Amino acid sequence: MKYRSRIAAAILTSALGALIAQPVFGQGCIVSRSSGEVGGPESTGGYLQPGDFEFGDAYRHQFSFRHFVGPTEQTYRIEQGTQVMNKLNLQNFAVTYQISHRISVSAYVPLMLASRHQHNSPITYTSSGIGDISFMVNGWLFNTTENTRGNVQLGIGLVAPTGKDDVSNVVDAFDGKGPHTQIVDYSIQPGQGGWGVPFQWSSFKNVHSTQLYFNGVYTAMLQSINDVYRTGATPNPQTLTQFNAISDQYLLEAGVAVPISKVKGLTVTFGPRMEGVPARNLFPADNLGFRRPGFAISLEPGAQYVHGSHLLSVSIGKAFYRDRTRSVPDVITGGHGDAAFADYVWLASYSFRYSRHQTQPVDHHTSQSGLAAQPSAKPASTGGGSGSSL
Repeated sequence: MKYRSRIAAAILTSALGALIAQPVFGQGCIVSRSSGEVGGPESTGGYLQPGDFEFGDAYRHQFSFRHFVGPTEQTYRIEQGTQVMNKLNLQNFAVTYQISHRISVSAYVPLMLASRHQHNSPITYTSSGIGDISFMVNGWLFNTTENTRGNVQLGIGLVAPTGKDDVSNVVDAFDGKGPHTQIVDYSIQPGQGGWGVPFQWSSFKNVHSTQLYFNGVYTAMLQSINDVYRTGATPNPQTLTQFNAISDQYLLEAGVAVPISKVKGLTVTFGPRMEGVPARNLFPADNLGFRRPGFAISLEPGAQYVHGSHLLSVSIGKAFYRDRTRSVPDVITGGHGDAAFADYVWLASYSFRYSRHQTQPVDHHTSQSGLAAQPSAKPASTGGGSGSSL
């Protein structure tokens, strides 16, 4: 039973990273970027102990090219060669500090490299840079020393507009007009240009040798539109779509985690994943400006491997339902815009725990399921480290 305790205690880190998750969000033309989190408790060696640090690096890749209006794919776009193709590479660096047995604080710094290209155009737009940095305060609802087989963690934080929302490229369409400067589409901008409040939760429950989990994050933005004028946009005093909307974003994940008995330290995971952008923000706003609301639902198999204080996780989300919903400007004008979605989202993360605590003997038979028996923290490490669209 010892290996099962180590495996399940390691099922993902407290940093939502996409990630993140973590409240950093991208889904092709829909800006919803998150790495997410699978399972619990928080890290290798069970719950983080007071004074522990955890460092993480999550990576997300996706290639979006299938256009949808509502849930219907516009297959003619690929047939005619007019599809827009977005490539997103997102790294999310995270650090968590455990203040007490229940309370922790985290910081997340996303780094994005992206491109956007229409198949029949000679222009490829690119962007790179630090995204919107976020900070979280998380707390376990139930006593961590007594609830090793199930718990719920809630968190609230702040997203700061540190990422650029006005990245531009000098491009030449070879139309005789020569090179000109153009603001790139908001789907590949590193930042949104506004402040936000992320709400997140993580929950797990052990059932015999299997762990069930349900996690999510909702980032509520505090402004309505940014002040970046969209290149080539026609001014519209009714919809204000000449400016980009600052949109809420969300991620939901659920599933099961099962240890592999023949490979010490290995766990497989599987479950659904839903992420997207709502047409209306949570906090009062006019919901005007240009946005592409919508969501994708995927099935996400994955694997996690733990060795000492190190945890490696990989997963692939395969979309089976995509829906580009109507925005408020769409409703006002009677239209219904489209958006490009990806078939797959590729996720990988590495985390490392630094602890000053010494290992204590653990009786793994005291739990009905060795999956999440609560071992003490790992021995102190001599070094730190780091290494989390639709």
